Amino acid sequence: MTVAEELIPETPDESEEPIKQRKNGLYPGVSDELAENMRSGWADTELRDLEPIPQAAETAARRAALSARFPGERLVIPAGNLKTRSNDTEYAFRASVEYAYLTGNQTEDGVLVLEPKDEGHEATIYLLPRSDRENGEFWLDGQGELWVGRRHSLTEAGTLYGIPASDVRELAGALGEATGPVRVVRGYDAGIEAALTDKVTAERDEELRVFLSEARLVKDDFEVGELQKAVDSTVRGFEDVVKVLDKAEATSERYIEGTFFLRARVEGNDVGYGTIAAAGPHACTLHWVRNDGAVRPGELLLLDAGVETHTYYTADVTRTLPINGRFSDLQRKIYDAVYEAQEAGIAAVKPGAKYRDFHDAAQRVLAEKLVEWGLVEGPVERVLELGLQRRWTLHGTGHMLGMDVHDCAAARVEAYVDGVLEPGMCLTVEPGLYFQADDLTVPEEYRGIGVRIEDDILVTEDGNRNLSAALPRRSDEVEAWMASVKG
Repeated sequence: MTVAEELIPETPDESEEPIKQRKNGLYPGVSDELAENMRSGWADTELRDLEPIPQAAETAARRAALSARFPGERLVIPAGNLKTRSNDTEYAFRASVEYAYLTGNQTEDGVLVLEPKDEGHEATIYLLPRSDRENGEFWLDGQGELWVGRRHSLTEAGTLYGIPASDVRELAGALGEATGPVRVVRGYDAGIEAALTDKVTAERDEELRVFLSEARLVKDDFEVGELQKAVDSTVRGFEDVVKVLDKAEATSERYIEGTFFLRARVEGNDVGYGTIAAAGPHACTLHWVRNDGAVRPGELLLLDAGVETHTYYTADVTRTLPINGRFSDLQRKIYDAVYEAQEAGIAAVKPGAKYRDFHDAAQRVLAEKLVEWGLVEGPVERVLELGLQRRWTLHGTGHMLGMDVHDCAAARVEAYVDGVLEPGMCLTVEPGLYFQADDLTVPEEYRGIGVRIEDDILVTEDGNRNLSAALPRRSDEVEAWMASVKG
């Protein structure tokens, strides 16, 4: 018997516990008359003219690849559950990348199950059905549709995602009785994991997670389109920020963060990660997300931000901008060095190249500049061998990009960092130089200056394409662009 066949809905018991009410709610209960009134008088809202989601063909192909990798095994991929922010409020839900990648669905509590057949697997997506009108769930429960919005019916979901849909509330019990080898993506749904606790092993589950991470290394055409969409919105978000720098000067970095967030929410799902709006010496803190500092003319603004599309693909772009529109001589010298390093890194991105090549190329340029400026003793080969440049460069020069800002993070080292670039891979190239405000090893005028330039680079058949090329990078072009945007 399959899991789907095991999931036979039960008739609600009259002794079933009533839906839990708030302890200090203003209504002590529901009268029989009101309950009866709320059961009837509602129009049929079933959606019967739905079309499959745009990526349905791609998600089907991804499931087929997963099926081929693990023949004869039941595979369980949860979306995850709502997480409490405080008391009875929850964080905004974001489905697990593995689940969204394979289904296109983004709702909480969903679970994709691939059941082995004689040939391949049969996929079922388990979801919460529309909230019940008979027992009052739709208006009494905190997650009922009159409180948080209408869910798709299981029939609607089946049409949208191209996968038969069943009621997830019965899945844990059915999985507990299932036999045969099982793998689950861990860390998202404790109830599903508990149901499988005696059927899975950490090693086998990790193999599933690693495969799904490596499957995302090469993007299909749909994914490339979504990444370009995310980048295009991000470019507009940077323009928005430049237009209001005077308001940020009057308030704080929060104005910059809020301005970019507005673009992300209007054109996408969210920001892909916490926006880094780092002015002045805050630019030397790699992940400055407090964004509560002053924005002062004469200093630099390091803005690292990305819009996430409605399908979860995110851009990741950084520009370092002179707040008053013009670089000082020293700021320009440091900025141009980072630009030269980025140019070397981007040139190294091409099919057949080692993944590490772009990092090594950029780091060599930065090491050369540091030796040239007398900040570290050469020769350059010695500096690179000992990693001495890292005092001021700090981080790696890039990472894979996709549905996570640091995408494919669970991939094997030999497939990622020690791997070879292929067409369809998308990565960031983002060298930087950071002279901390308290660094006594550099001249005083360097202290507190941080510069990073980051672009999203797609590996193509004959080289690469800079998805974020619409945003100027060269120092003179940045100044001209800022002047034109400000009008």
